[in-house]
Amino acid sequence: MTVTKDMLIGDLLQMNDMIAPFLMQNGMGCIYCPASMGESLDEACMVHGIDSDALTADLNDVLREYEETQKTAAPEQN
Repeated sequence: MTVTKDMLIGDLLQMNDMIAPFLMQNGMGCIYCPASMGESLDEACMVHGIDSDALTADLNDVLREYEETQKTAAPEQN
């Protein structure tokens, strides 16, 4: 899964449980307000004065690391 800055906040929040805390830790404290559900990540970044390219790259790095951890942990569960 790859996040792009044109994705809606509402859709992002459904992708992975780690996204909400990540966005909140990075300056988006109102991600659950009704208006934000229809905003793109880029629009939300503009409202909060955040570099959307940097945030998108960081979010993708976090998700990639999470997915890699899940892949390596899965064989141990069998």
